[in-house]
Amino acid sequence: MARKREACGRCSMSVAVEAAQCEQSDRDRADRNPYDEARIEVEESAIRRLSPDGWLSGLTTRVSERVRRLTWGN
Repeated sequence: MARKREACGRCSMSVAVEAAQCEQSDRDRADRNPYDEARIEVEESAIRRLSPDGWLSGLTTRVSERVRRLTWGN
C-alpha cells in the first residue's frame, strides 16, 4: 500500500493512487509519484468566493448579525 499519505488528510486520493499503481514496479511508481511535485493550494478567500458553502456561510453570518442588531439595537 501507500508509503506516504497526503498531509491534508484526504486519503481518498491516496487510495485511488494506490489502486492505479498496485501492479507497477517500484521504479515505475517513482517515475510518476504524485507526492513529489508541488501541492495545489487554494486561498481560503478564493474558496469563499467560489464555493456555495463559503458564500452561504458568509451570508448567514451577515444576516444573523443584522437581525441581532435590529433585535437588540447594538
